[in-house]
Parts: sequence; structure tokens; C-alpha cells
Amino acid sequence: MTLVDPTLDPNLAGDLIKEGTDASFMTDVIEASKHQPVIVDFWATWCGPCRTLGPALEKAVRAAKGAVKMVKIDVDANPAYAGQLRVQSIPTVYAFVNGQPVDGFQGAIPDSQIKAFIDKLTGGQGGSTETAQLLDLGEESLSLNDLGGAAQAFAHVLQIEPENEKAIAGMARVYLADGDREQALQTIAMAPQDSKEPTVQSVRAQLALAAKAPVGASAELESKVAADPNDHQARFDLAEAQSAAGDFKGAVDNLLHIIKTDREWNEQAARKQLLVIFEAAGLSSDVAKDGRRRLSSILFS
Repeated sequence: MTLVDPTLDPNLAGDLIKEGTDASFMTDVIEASKHQPVIVDFWATWCGPCRTLGPALEKAVRAAKGAVKMVKIDVDANPAYAGQLRVQSIPTVYAFVNGQPVDGFQGAIPDSQIKAFIDKLTGGQGGSTETAQLLDLGEESLSLNDLGGAAQAFAHVLQIEPENEKAIAGMARVYLADGDREQALQTIAMAPQDSKEPTVQSVRAQLALAAKAPVGASAELESKVAADPNDHQARFDLAEAQSAAGDFKGAVDNLLHIIKTDREWNEQAARKQLLVIFEAAGLSSDVAKDGRRRLSSILFS
């Protein structure tokens, strides 16, 4: 299965900032502006101020988090609409809403004025609603095992907000579900090492569990446990294998059995492993809630 690379997909990047032409102007600007504001940057390769304004505009558009789009028009290669709009010097920027130009300016301006220009178009609203909807879509797709749909949703968020930790974790979970542990590791590394985001911590805990999974089939370990229920090492190894395979409930059951029988075994290894599983499953998950309740019952009985 081929998943979306959140940093390289040109289609998602093009949704926000495009290189436009006279041929695509009606679609990219006129029609698109009927759904959300579109900023058009008329520029040329030889124009010094254009090289200053262009990146600043792109940065501001990305900071608006999807509330506005941008189309860049090279006037040398595409003179038609620049002529119709009477662009006499560059850079010239127009804002389109509902198919009509509603605002604009000429020349390079400070970042603060660019922000004010965009805020005026959007009412100061960023893309938080769109981002939340995309994150919800990604989560729903993951729950239905629609990995392609989940990858598209999380990657779209990362085009709007490259440092969104929930989207980073979402992409990593997609790769984990697809069995691509190495790509999951690379993706979760995009999040800060000291991240407090629960979904990031959950993915890292899952990866840690997978890395520690014992060699050998679960069936062999189950046979050992069945032959000797007090073989704590075999039961512990079985719990690690179960958690690495995503069977958190089975792992919790086995670790609680060890704790109930001998809570100090191997320097409380079972209890420590249990806490890692709670984090991997999600601290608010049913597995973690039920496991904590049962652990408390054992420790304080």
C-alpha cells in the first residue's frame, strides 16, 4: 500500500498555494474564490521586490491555516489577466471573493501589513475549524481501517500546519497500522522530543513496545504459560508479544496476573510494563481505565 508523504505531496501543497496561468485563472481564482478568498500575486522572475514579497505572502497564507488560498501569476508568461486588471507595476496583489476583486496593493509591504490584509479578508479567522474537521476525518478513517483516507486527511493538516502534533501522530499511526514501523519512526520524529501531546506519547509507547517484542511465536509462549501458570517470565514475554501485536487487553490481563501473584517479581517489571501499555493504548482508553481500576484493586486490597 502506498501512503501519502505529508511533506512531499504536490497535490496537497497545490491546494493552498498554486502557480497559476491565464488558462487556469478561471478555475484557480474566479471559481475557487466563490468558496474562500483567493490572493493573486502578479510577479516576474526579474523583479527584485517580488522575491521579497512572494515568500512573505506564502508564509502568511500558510499561517492563516487554510482560511485563504494564493495563486502566483508570472506576468511575462501570462499577460492576459494582468492586462485586464490593469497591472501596471509589480508586484501587484489582488484579493478575490465570490469571483470579484475586492482589495489589493502594489509593491512589497511589511509582514504586519500582509497579515492585516489577510485578516481583513478572513475576519481574522484561521483554519482551526478546517484542521479540527480534518483531524476528526483522519481518526474516523483510521477506526474504519481506511488507511488511505486517514493518510490524506492527516497529510492535508500537515500542509496547513506542518508542526501539528496530532497530525504527525496520526500519520505515524497510519504507518504502524500498515506495518511500516520504520516510516512510523521517521514520522513521529517530526514531533518535539519533549512533546506532551497524548497521541504522540501513545505512538512512541507503541513503538517502544514493538521494539521490545520477544522473538518467538505467541502460540509457543501460550503453551509455556498453560503448562506452568507461575512461569512469570513466559507470561511476561507473552504480554510483550501481545502488546506489540496490538492486543493490549490480553497483555494487561497477563501482567495483572503476575502482579496479583507476585507484585515484586523482577523489580516490579509487570507493573512498569503495564504503565507503558496504558500509555500506548491511550490514557483515556477503555483498556487503560479498566486496567487502572483492576490494578488499584490488587494493590490496595
